[in-house]
Amino acid sequence: MKIISRKLVQLLKKKKLKISLAESCTGGLLASSITSVSGSSEIFTLGLVTYSNQAKINILKVRKNIITKYGAVSHETCLSMVKNLNKISKTNISVSITGIAGPTGGSKEKPVGLVYIGLKKNNKISINKYLFKNKKRNSIQKAAVNKALNLALSLAK
Repeated sequence: MKIISRKLVQLLKKKKLKISLAESCTGGLLASSITSVSGSSEIFTLGLVTYSNQAKINILKVRKNIITKYGAVSHETCLSMVKNLNKISKTNISVSITGIAGPTGGSKEKPVGLVYIGLKKNNKISINKYLFKNKKRNSIQKAAVNKALNLALSLAK
């Protein structure tokens, strides 16, 4: 995680790009991994941990009917999170994460380890769906953060 974070910070500095984050299941781990790098204040604008549905609705302005219809862990919610984060932060790159870190809370339709990662750069938006197999909470959170860092790194290039 440290190496990827360092690479991301260096690349964003070099390209003079700013990043913002909205995290749910990772609880700030992504923000922490970036801000642990010296010099990250030049590229890191905003990190929100919108863990509850209420926070997603009140802070990120995710419409309540999206969460009611599709669930907090869904393509639609992740998309709304990243779009609205970008409006709030006005950064070059915005990243959103929502998922089920477990070990409880999963279902047949949405098992533990299901994570959506959204990225927005300029007008390009991608929503990525992952199913991390290791059912340990910490492992799922770390895997999601690693994936988000790698996706952000690719997007910044």
